[in-house]
Amino acid sequence: MPVVRIDLWKGREKEKKRELIEKITSAVVDAIGCPIEAIHVIINEVEKDNWGIGGTPASVKFPDK
Repeated sequence: MPVVRIDLWKGREKEKKRELIEKITSAVVDAIGCPIEAIHVIINEVEKDNWGIGGTPASVKFPDK
């Protein structure tokens, strides 16, 4: 049972996350040949305030538009 964990900044549309899950699942099936039903994809959405890059919160480095 492969488990793929993805950490993303919070705020992406449901459709984009659904597409990501489908494509990651397909890539795992292609790479290791396991049944599609065995693959778990977990998306962790993190607030930019809780994600640091080079000592700076992502919310400061990449403010929302």
